[in-house]
Amino acid sequence: MKIIVIKNRSKELIEQLTNVWEESVRASHLFLTEAEIIEIKHFIPEGLKAVPTLVIAVDDKKKPVGFMGTSTGKLEMLFLAPNEWGKSLGKRMVQYCINELSVKEVTVNKENPQAYGFYEKMGFVPYKCSDCDEQGRPHPIIYMKLNSTGGAEA
Repeated sequence: MKIIVIKNRSKELIEQLTNVWEESVRASHLFLTEAEIIEIKHFIPEGLKAVPTLVIAVDDKKKPVGFMGTSTGKLEMLFLAPNEWGKSLGKRMVQYCINELSVKEVTVNKENPQAYGFYEKMGFVPYKCSDCDEQGRPHPIIYMKLNSTGGAEA
C-alpha cells in the first residue's frame, strides 16, 4: 500500500474516490438514511476538489482504496474501502497526516462509535460537541484535538 499526496485531481480519480466514500459510508454510517447518503454523495466530488490537501492510498494495482483530506491542521475527511479495514491502513494514514501535514484536529460523528474509538486510540481527545452536523442534520458531532502529551501511538 502506498500513500501519496495528490496534485492532479482528474475526473476519473474523483469518481474512484467517490465510490470509496460511498462504500465506506454504507458500511460505517448506519445512522444515515438512504436519502441522506444520496444527498451527501452529490457534494463529495466538489469537496474532493476543494480540500487543500488530498492524500490517497493505492493498492499494488494503483487502485485508490482510501483517502483523506486536510486543511490547516485539521483532518477534514478519512474514508477507506471496507475491505481495507483492520489492516492498519487508517492508522498509517492518520500518522502520516499528523507527522507530515501537522494535523491536530478532527471531527467525528457521535453516532459512529467505531470511528470515535479509532481517533481516541490515535491520540485525539474530545473538546467540544454539537447537536447537528455541519449541514444542520440531526447527527451530533464530536470535535477532537490531538492530545498534547504524546500524539499518535506508534
